Amino acid sequence: LHVSLSPDVVLSLIVLPDVLCVTVIQGQDGWGVTYTSTQICALQGSTVEMPCTYRYPSTMSHQTTEVVKRLWFTKGSNKAPVDLKTDSDYTGRVEYFFDNNGCTLRISDLRERDSAEYKFRFITNHDGFTGSPGVTLSVTDLQVQVTRSWTQGELRCHSSCNVPDNPSYVWFNNGQKMDGETSSSLRVSVEDNNSYSCAVTGYEDYRSPPVYGPKLPSVSVSPSAEIVEGRSVTLTCSSDANPAAKYTWYKKNGNPELQPLSENTSLVFRSIQSSDSGEYYCTAENELGRRTSRSISIDVKYGPKLPSVSVSPSAEIVEGSSVTLTCSSDANPAAKYTWYKKNLYFRPPREGPQLVFSSIQSSDSGQYYCTAENELGTKTSQYKSIDVKCE
Repeated sequence: LHVSLSPDVVLSLIVLPDVLCVTVIQGQDGWGVTYTSTQICALQGSTVEMPCTYRYPSTMSHQTTEVVKRLWFTKGSNKAPVDLKTDSDYTGRVEYFFDNNGCTLRISDLRERDSAEYKFRFITNHDGFTGSPGVTLSVTDLQVQVTRSWTQGELRCHSSCNVPDNPSYVWFNNGQKMDGETSSSLRVSVEDNNSYSCAVTGYEDYRSPPVYGPKLPSVSVSPSAEIVEGRSVTLTCSSDANPAAKYTWYKKNGNPELQPLSENTSLVFRSIQSSDSGEYYCTAENELGRRTSRSISIDVKYGPKLPSVSVSPSAEIVEGSSVTLTCSSDANPAAKYTWYKKNLYFRPPREGPQLVFSSIQSSDSGQYYCTAENELGTKTSQYKSIDVKCE
């Protein structure tokens, strides 16, 4: 088995046959295909070769056997295969090397979707034969595995391919090669805000995806329109991080020992209440760091609560004195107030939180009430009885 990045560069470090013995696919009467290996693991982006040989009877029915077609395939059936050279998934990436009875397949710029079983088929003027089972190719990429211990992170360059001969590695910090780091593992400081990737020495173009701590998290609110009491509201925290971040939600309340509200990406209020108004923020954390979002303000709108009416002074009301009735209701946005007297309509209407009698008269005695109104509703107070005493 040979795997190469170009015809004259052989990559034997990062592509390994898992089965080292030769497998012969034997047919009847001298037909057969021999694959050098039936299991191959290769790195994404590299080039792989699958050597094989084939044989067939030299004559049949006193007639010389001639090969009229040779191909490799992954799709279709043994007798109705789709030639790799006509498969659009492999355009420009497939080469055949047929010499004597050799039948080598080369695939370049490997992709994960190339993982499949590859079979060789040849057709003669007498019959055809497919080497089945074929060669199973598994394409993988390098990954950096991260573990954390206190303020240190340990990175390990890993592949599901078993890389032989303890090759040396190259590490990259923010895309720049790190001098002197050739081990498969690397220790880094947590919270250093750098990104790290690795590659096998000599094949730096095929480096792993970078790992890095969370970027500054962003917070979004859904729905984005006005938040009304009783409705469902979702806050979502998102951060670019690899490994993926874990999220925690908090509400500002002046307490340094804040208890988390949620340890999910989203903080969901099924029926949000006025008491949920306030400042919220989230944290995003992985093995390489922790970041805190900016705060987002939640202002829950709600209709007026039941208004209350108070009288000042609260002592006995004497004719000629000054008396003030005050209407108050909790509402967001603030309520507008209108005053009424039982069995009497004020003309013009008396509006505002206070109804003031600068010199109250006995004729002002009666039962008063108010309404509190905003765009989300109207509430009416209970009656307040006013009894004016004569001097």
